[in-house]
Amino acid sequence: MAAIEDKRPELTAFYGCLYYAYMRPGEAKVLRKGDCIDLPRGMGPALAHRQLAPRRVGVDGHRDKPRGTTVEHRAKKIARPVPIPPELVRLLRRHLAEHGTAPDGRLFSGGRGGPLSESVYGRVWQLARAMALTPTQAASPLAGRPYDLRHNGVTLALNAGVPAPKVARRAGHGVDVLLRVYAGCIDGHEHMWNGRIEDALKDGD
Repeated sequence: MAAIEDKRPELTAFYGCLYYAYMRPGEAKVLRKGDCIDLPRGMGPALAHRQLAPRRVGVDGHRDKPRGTTVEHRAKKIARPVPIPPELVRLLRRHLAEHGTAPDGRLFSGGRGGPLSESVYGRVWQLARAMALTPTQAASPLAGRPYDLRHNGVTLALNAGVPAPKVARRAGHGVDVLLRVYAGCIDGHEHMWNGRIEDALKDGD
């Protein structure tokens, strides 16, 4: 994120949306100022109305172009409010103050007010990886795509103990998909869960 801020500060909040709000790139790039609730008031979590990406977006995130059904069309039927942490609130506030919006209200653009394309945010991400990682890390799959930020955000929530149904609702897919894709990241916590069960039983006694 620091490398992105150094090279393309107008896109820092875009990548922040992927990590802090579990957004798909296809959702974040069409985010508008009107989709953000309560950002001007107070501190702490705010709500961002998120538009769903097309149905053909897979868990790998490679396709974000609509086929038959547009992002905007689906958003009229399904829009999910998602609490976002203060870190993202600050990024969005700063973005609005320093960079404003495109003429149609979109927060992020690819230049001259045009749409933010996959080629642009993908190229910026690869540049940031080369700056921020060691050569060995950069040659590995570590954070290989912008979509991996969404994966990391969901993993963080699961490892923090947020119930799977709530994480799935915020990420915009079913619990079955969540558990199938992220099952590995919540392994190895048996001692923690056993301790919580023991505490609950003690409270009952």
